[in-house]
Amino acid sequence: MKRVLALLAVVAVLSATATGVLVWRLTRHHGPDFPEISAFTDGQLTRIGPYRYCDVHLKACDVPATTGELHVTARHPIQLSVPQPVARAPWVLLLAYEDGGSTVSEFRPNQRLAVTIPTVDPHHGKLLGLAVQLPTLARDSDGNEFPLPHAEWSVRTVWP
Repeated sequence: MKRVLALLAVVAVLSATATGVLVWRLTRHHGPDFPEISAFTDGQLTRIGPYRYCDVHLKACDVPATTGELHVTARHPIQLSVPQPVARAPWVLLLAYEDGGSTVSEFRPNQRLAVTIPTVDPHHGKLLGLAVQLPTLARDSDGNEFPLPHAEWSVRTVWP
């Protein structure tokens, strides 16, 4: 009888300890949770948090300076995926190439969650990197409006 009670006491203590640890891990704050984009090519997947993330008024900004990296070849395109919080807004895809040129693609809200990106452009050469931006309208002192990114994610390509 004493063994059974001792065993039950040990089980109760271990259960309480495990529950406490679980609650602590689930409730501790890890800092801001920013959306992540993902980029995939030839068996490689990278998930990237933002390089810069501001509120839409550009008043409060966090700059975690996170960048991604993918090893690429001309044979395999990049599959870029953006999460719903990014796709719900207008977003911009910037592609930078070895000739110094770049291309800009704009997507309307709820239009695209994924984009296939060739790693070589016939006019610009090899893709050096890409950026996803969330624009907001800003106004200068003369009253002119222009888009500025309030959030940006960045992926650098590495060639063999």
